[in-house]
Amino acid sequence: MLKVGYIGLGLMGKSIARNILKAGFPLVVHNRSRAVVKELVAEGAAEAFSPAEVAAQVDVVFTNLPDSPDVESVVLAPGGILASARPGLIFVDNSTIKPESARRLAVSLAEKGVLALDAPVSGGDIGAQNGTLTIMVGGDADALEKVMPVFLAMGKTVTRVGDAGAGQVAKAANQIMVAAQMVALGELLVFSQKAGVDPRKVVDAIKGGAAQCWTLDVKPPRLFAGNRAPGFKAYMQAKDLNIVLESARAYGVPLPATAEHAQLFNAMLQLGMGELDNSAVLGVLELLAGIGSEERGRQNAE
Repeated sequence: MLKVGYIGLGLMGKSIARNILKAGFPLVVHNRSRAVVKELVAEGAAEAFSPAEVAAQVDVVFTNLPDSPDVESVVLAPGGILASARPGLIFVDNSTIKPESARRLAVSLAEKGVLALDAPVSGGDIGAQNGTLTIMVGGDADALEKVMPVFLAMGKTVTRVGDAGAGQVAKAANQIMVAAQMVALGELLVFSQKAGVDPRKVVDAIKGGAAQCWTLDVKPPRLFAGNRAPGFKAYMQAKDLNIVLESARAYGVPLPATAEHAQLFNAMLQLGMGELDNSAVLGVLELLAGIGSEERGRQNAE
């Protein structure tokens, strides 16, 4: 059985690592915050104190980090994965980063005989906890075949999209759609309320028709209960959209709607909403529509 390393134990990473451990894989973990490391060690994982220490002990090393510079540092910096990597090691990145960063890392790793897979995920904290993530993979097909048993402990759908960077292109496309759905949900809720119609009944009326989507199925009950705590944090959605727009500029692709959505999520950050769920973009639309806290509270209580 493959020995697995996991670096980056945030909201998603901790649950993914736990599912890998539950599936029976020997697991070595590392994270800047040590409390979560101790939590997983108590469940059977081994502790490491640097990325290099993880890479030296395992067959496959995963990362799940906030942004491109973080992944590049963990791989390339002194004490990073590359420092102790040996030929045959497989590197898998579950982060959402720029496609070009994924491609550059794959080249650097290949120089030491390490195969790289960019494998961003979708499905939020619920998918991470339940092991039902969608995994989009770029990189070597043989490496994917070797790692597939680990992926199946994490998710229900694994798709090789293409060579290095292709997984990140797919994730960028995913985030274009996710942002559009979150904004559309916020708009339809505000529109219904301002028009004097119960948003709950509107959602019930439309979710079985052409508007049906994961967002409409999952998010309204949480919002109606006044719960805007994160499944996927708004600041991460904003970061992902900035990656999308930077990549679109590099490839000469106009994305006018995505640019508008990015503005709304960046507004969340300016309003101190960055730690809320990405569906809480509703709050920006409420402010623009003049819906105050008392009116929101009344709606939630009804």
